[in-house]
Amino acid sequence: MDLGLWTIAAAEPDRVALVDPDGREVGYGELAAKANRYALGLRELGLEVGDAIVLLLPNGDELLAAYFAAIQTGLYVVVVNWHLVGPEVAYILTDSGAKAFLAHERFADVAVAAADEAGLTARFAVGDVPGFRRLEELGAGLGDGRPLARTAGSPMLYTSGTTGRPKGVRRPLTGADPDEVPAASTWFFGIFGLAPFDGHVHLCGSPLYHTAVLNFVAISVQLGHTAVLMDRWDAAEMLRLIERHRVTHSHMVPTQFRRLLALPDDVRAEFDLSSLRVMIHGAAPCPLEVKRRMLDWWGPVVTEYYAATEGGGTVITGEDWLRKPGSVGLPWPGSTVRVLDPSGAEVPPGSVGTVYLKMGDSSFEYHRDSAKTARSRVGSLFTLGDIGHLDPDGYLYLHDRAADLIISGGVNIYPAEIEGELVMHPKIADVAVFGVPHEDWGEEIKAVVQPAPGVSPSAALTSELLAFAATRLARFKLPRSVDYLEELPRDPNGKLYKRRLRERYVES
Repeated sequence: MDLGLWTIAAAEPDRVALVDPDGREVGYGELAAKANRYALGLRELGLEVGDAIVLLLPNGDELLAAYFAAIQTGLYVVVVNWHLVGPEVAYILTDSGAKAFLAHERFADVAVAAADEAGLTARFAVGDVPGFRRLEELGAGLGDGRPLARTAGSPMLYTSGTTGRPKGVRRPLTGADPDEVPAASTWFFGIFGLAPFDGHVHLCGSPLYHTAVLNFVAISVQLGHTAVLMDRWDAAEMLRLIERHRVTHSHMVPTQFRRLLALPDDVRAEFDLSSLRVMIHGAAPCPLEVKRRMLDWWGPVVTEYYAATEGGGTVITGEDWLRKPGSVGLPWPGSTVRVLDPSGAEVPPGSVGTVYLKMGDSSFEYHRDSAKTARSRVGSLFTLGDIGHLDPDGYLYLHDRAADLIISGGVNIYPAEIEGELVMHPKIADVAVFGVPHEDWGEEIKAVVQPAPGVSPSAALTSELLAFAATRLARFKLPRSVDYLEELPRDPNGKLYKRRLRERYVES
């Protein structure tokens, strides 16, 4: 059977493409028809190939329909983090050159403020938002046939902004037929052993504004895999959905692993998880003990990867990880991974340097930021700013981000290692470690802890945590002070906005 949303919709319109967060099943025919109506409506508004639309929508069929509407009409589609505030969304509307804005009434205040600031008039909403037309009006009366002159659009991806304002990654449009699923999609899923029409069911537990999350759902639909969408992730609910829908694969983050492991044993044992084939994680460092416990529970179905919006990456299976604990794996086929010193020279195996990537002959530019593009490159290679090393077998090990490296008394200290040990204490829900200025040492180590539920900050707790750390870390790696927050600033995909924490101490 041929691949692609519209091809599958024509052949099997009742085949389930999505299960919405409310449990409603959406067939391929229904999803394709809605994508067609939105595409026709956007064309009627005057949008042309190369224009952009912005989506401020929760997980659901409306978001996927709008996404596929853009993909078949040569538009760039930006899916916005709905934790942003009005001025931040307005910046993306303006920076992307958006010609239409689709939002949800759940985010009404932010949507109105952003659209007003950006001066955007083509506004549509799911539900009631002042000044927005209802999304049902987009393409109403135009039918649900496919638009003429279809050509492939593309996501316009924005970096997370953990170190500053987000930057758009805007790739040239290919001019391809949107009915032809890119070979890169089947190739990418093949890295994880996922093949078209092989009975796979994908569970999406994170917001679709994340690059990887959106990719996994969109490709799943294109390859004939049902995608089960969660609105807000919950550990026990995830296990229930796995059993209910016989889920085979998902894309996860270590924070979710830790919350699953924190469930009572009887709850964890209640559900049948035998359908799982490959549970993929990335985006944030995973403590070694957490990874081992997940492998003990779920078996070798836990697969890890390291990748970039800009292209390229590595992957490691559960079996290989047990042989190479802590590694993020070998380069993907066609991907190049190098570790370079500050001069741009390659370092020998085992030596630490900056990790650089490349995917085939692909190239990219940070939208309207040629300086950032230049800073990230050495020749055709680019870096995310991560520090690591390659072992003699070519397996990559990450140490930390260059921006997070602490240099105290001339010694390099990697916060991720300290965080990975501290977070295993049962009274810690989350932790961030970073350097703060010190007159003599240059920097000293600060830990900011989110206590576990029911645990109150105290001097006694600090002493307990530091004593625990002293049994697992060398003395020079121990935090010199511990502060407490009710919740750390972390996005739902697990990335920590460490800059926001560090600024509190640097500015004071």
